[in-house]
Amino acid sequence: MALGISRTFGFEPLVARSRTFRTAGPISAEDCARLIFVRAGSVLLHNELGVQQANVGDVITLGSNAMFGYEPEGFVTVTTICLDLDYVIDQVFWQHAAKFTDRLEARTFYELEYVKPAQLLRIGEHRTEMLAPWLDNLVALSLDGLSSDRFHRAQSLLSAILDVVFTYHNMETEPVGAVRPARREALHVSGLLASDLSRRWLASELAEAVYLSESQLRRVFSEAFGKPPLAYLTTLRTLRMAQLLRDTAMPIAEISFTVGWRDPDFAARQFRRYVGRSPSEYRRFEQSRNSQPYPE
Repeated sequence: MALGISRTFGFEPLVARSRTFRTAGPISAEDCARLIFVRAGSVLLHNELGVQQANVGDVITLGSNAMFGYEPEGFVTVTTICLDLDYVIDQVFWQHAAKFTDRLEARTFYELEYVKPAQLLRIGEHRTEMLAPWLDNLVALSLDGLSSDRFHRAQSLLSAILDVVFTYHNMETEPVGAVRPARREALHVSGLLASDLSRRWLASELAEAVYLSESQLRRVFSEAFGKPPLAYLTTLRTLRMAQLLRDTAMPIAEISFTVGWRDPDFAARQFRRYVGRSPSEYRRFEQSRNSQPYPE
């Protein structure tokens, strides 16, 4: 099990858990953003690039699909907050609403400004003690699944915690391991995907193209681009779809087909998930900005 919790909570926006670990865990990844607060003991954090020690008063921040392993030094007690990526993007959108016109811009901003594979924040024991009641309350609220009537309480606790943590995000940060260039296999696969968005790509054929297993490719690609190959393909298709909606008069169904989605309804769901607007809403919004109406 990953340090703290694994991503098994369906569509809940956030989950918090406190646990004590005494044995090492292998390098693995989760498709959520994580904040890990060291409450007692110490732990060695490791990925393929290096090793770092974390003690009481430290916070580990992990981007979605960040590769990460751990080895307690005797024992370590942590509280882990796991955040759904769409929920995080929505928070970024409203935090910086004056900068954005849609969630696609917010997602791009998040990936540029916030996403780092693994960072260590030295907030200190005193601040960790100050956060302890909020962390424990958040764990209690989410233990049996976050109920709708307690959502706002949980969100207020999370906001208070993040307000403290991100004061130090750009100050007392240390990378877990060094940065190295993306492997050529990841770059080759990204080029394949970008060169033919309309193709029905399979993970197996992408892996075969670079002589890796599917699991190896997922790991290598996620290290380089922060997400697995097919999730990256969805991002590319969404970006291309947004461009065609802005710059052409093509019908939406034709645009969906052009970028590789045969089902316009499925395309619309994917687009809304990334951008926060349906394709038709996005086109109307761009029309109003440019005063150049396009037919639906």
